[in-house]
Amino acid sequence: MSADRSQSVNRSAQEHLTYIQEKVNPVLEALVTAVLLERPDDPSFFMLRWLCEQTKALDGPDQGGQRSGSSTAEEIETVRAEIEKLKERKSELLELLGVSEEVSGGAESSSKPAGDAKSDRSTKANEESEEEEDEDDEEMEDFPEPPKNFNRGPRQSVSAEAYGQWNQKAAFVAPVHEKTAEQKARIEKCLEPSFLFQGLEKKDMTTVIMAFKEKHAEAAEKVIQEGDDGECMFLIEEGVAECFKVINGEDKCVKTCTVGDVFGELALLYNCPRAASVVCKEKCTLWELDRATFTNIVKDAAATKRSTLSEFLKKVPLFSNIDQYEMMTMADALKVETIEGEGTTIINQGEMGDRFFVVVEGECVAMKAFVEGQTPQQVMTHKVGDYFGELSLISNAPRAASVKTSTPEVKLMSMDRKTFKRLLGPMTDILKREAVRYETPEPGGDETF
Repeated sequence: MSADRSQSVNRSAQEHLTYIQEKVNPVLEALVTAVLLERPDDPSFFMLRWLCEQTKALDGPDQGGQRSGSSTAEEIETVRAEIEKLKERKSELLELLGVSEEVSGGAESSSKPAGDAKSDRSTKANEESEEEEDEDDEEMEDFPEPPKNFNRGPRQSVSAEAYGQWNQKAAFVAPVHEKTAEQKARIEKCLEPSFLFQGLEKKDMTTVIMAFKEKHAEAAEKVIQEGDDGECMFLIEEGVAECFKVINGEDKCVKTCTVGDVFGELALLYNCPRAASVVCKEKCTLWELDRATFTNIVKDAAATKRSTLSEFLKKVPLFSNIDQYEMMTMADALKVETIEGEGTTIINQGEMGDRFFVVVEGECVAMKAFVEGQTPQQVMTHKVGDYFGELSLISNAPRAASVKTSTPEVKLMSMDRKTFKRLLGPMTDILKREAVRYETPEPGGDETF
């Protein structure tokens, strides 16, 4: 029973993921692209309006070329009328084939032997199939050609290349373009705030930085053309570039990119055409990253991070009972960081907390001063799988103790306050109950934490 139940849970989780990937993601991807391009002051209203416009775009125009303003009742009557027309058309086709309504409805099947009835059902199915194809052909001939700029709505899906024995995926080697130490530092500083690159390990970040190729562009030079396939993304080191989108037949500037900004990444991330054109407003020095490096390192790093962290979180008692989808959502939200040097301070007693931590590798110690001016005492050791920093986020109170590394290198997963409240809010009672562990000092201690 346990194995069956486990298989059922896994199957349900897979169905959820499939639905999200095939139905939800395409809409969200197009929506996020629109929001990032427009950067509205009121994102909620913009997204609602966008969704309404996309829904309207999926409907056909009326005879006058304008959208119909009919009510729901009128729409229902229109549908009913169309159904009646289809029924009449079906009757005409049946008469042409020499089949009566009674036979088509199966009224005579009961008076025939079982074998004949089965044969009739098979014949009927074939005839109806042919009729449907004929109807489809005739109806398709009546449809007018769509306008050149027809809005088809958001992309329905994004597919990736399949690999198997017939198509082996070759090992990827990123290109290397030499840079000065100053250039490397500037590129890394620009990439760190980007959510796309936050999941990269240190060695992967180094590989990506070395793969950037320097490009010089003159003023008024068009670097990206709207509608083209995306083959690279850019980082601005010097200069200003403007993003133009065709709106109502005119080029409209929807965004201005300055030093440190990244552009062109959306086409690579979502595997879709360029959403806007980018023109240099002045002479620019750009850093160009190719699609292959982005796909194999940046996108793959995100997938690897999700898988690795999900497996690790399953071993943490606090998260052992959450479902697979919630586990992956949490893994996507966690940021991995490595702290070097024994005795390095991670959090300070008395400061307001803004992050929650889980130990992945190494060990940390909690140090607490129970009286102002007192030398802090060790009250707890945090080992692999342990977590800390949650109390300050739950109670909105200052940190109750300092936490420092006790091994030469410590790898941590962290989550900011907003994400912690969103994902772990329902677990607040459990976290408060588990806080009793801080009240038992380690051997040799005589105070509580």
